[in-house]
Amino acid sequence: MNTSRISFSSKELQDLALAWIALGVAFAIFFAGGGQRAVAGILQGGVVAPILLSLLTAGVGFLLHEIAHKVVAVRFGQVAEFRADYGMLFLAVVSSLAGFIFAAPGAVYHRGRLTSREHGLIAIAGPVTNALLAVVFLPVFFVGVLVGSDFLALAGSRGLTINLFLATFNMLPFGPLDGKTVLNWSKTVFAGFFVPSLLLTIGAFVVGFGF
Repeated sequence: MNTSRISFSSKELQDLALAWIALGVAFAIFFAGGGQRAVAGILQGGVVAPILLSLLTAGVGFLLHEIAHKVVAVRFGQVAEFRADYGMLFLAVVSSLAGFIFAAPGAVYHRGRLTSREHGLIAIAGPVTNALLAVVFLPVFFVGVLVGSDFLALAGSRGLTINLFLATFNMLPFGPLDGKTVLNWSKTVFAGFFVPSLLLTIGAFVVGFGF
């Protein structure tokens, strides 16, 4: 395995920051109900807390998902950089105003020779990161409940649910999603990760965790 140092260009850092902020705004509007209702509610109750909550949950989930792809790709000797899709970021904000959200902030592009296993490991790194973040957010929820902090409790529950969803959605074996690459590499690894993630995500939505 290559041990190249992980580095970020100024353009890449700019794209990561813009994607993080745009997604934070989009998810804040989405969770507030979308449209004029969301904007009015956020302005009435203050914009800082809703946007901060989204930056720390959805924003971090997307951000670390992409960085995980980059880290593993570089470790396999790839030249890898994240590039934001500004059109899709704009669509994320606009769709949130309509009461739903479609978020595809960009992707990590890499070049170099890779085996099927290496392709699979790069692909699954993002969903695995989201699954680990879900585990991290669970105790945040319990701490929030114990200390009586609504913000911490909501951050914990929402962070857990969003990251479970991101892990599951990105493992769907279709189109450019990570799941297709993982499935082409190993059906066992794909099933072993996707099935538990799907069941946990369904459970979180059924009980309304984070909403």
